[in-house]
Amino acid sequence: MKFEKDETLFTGRLKSMGFALKGAIKLITTEHSVMVQSSLAVLMTFAGFYFGINRYEWMMQILVFGLVLGIEGLNTAVEKIADFVHPDFHERIGFIKDIAAGAVFFAALTAIAVGCIIYFPYLF
Repeated sequence: MKFEKDETLFTGRLKSMGFALKGAIKLITTEHSVMVQSSLAVLMTFAGFYFGINRYEWMMQILVFGLVLGIEGLNTAVEKIADFVHPDFHERIGFIKDIAAGAVFFAALTAIAVGCIIYFPYLF
């Protein structure tokens, strides 16, 4: 199968956006961790409206949603590639997958810290 590159700016970008949307939908509908994180993002969005957070708090909240979901997507891609390349357990593949999961952990800790900074003043 030969892939031809679409050199036109508009249609090429539309195709790219279509592939990205397709990937985002696959990620949200097939990966349990992304389902949980997306649900938390929706809950925190409702909390933002309920507490009336300001625009800077919204920016930070949206930024950490994107950070966590984006890194989780990359983690999932690393895991899928590693499983494809080496389906059986291998110590080095496990090490690589652990590092990718660690990146998600750092992003999640950042999101928790931002959430605490935003919402503690409203709660206490």
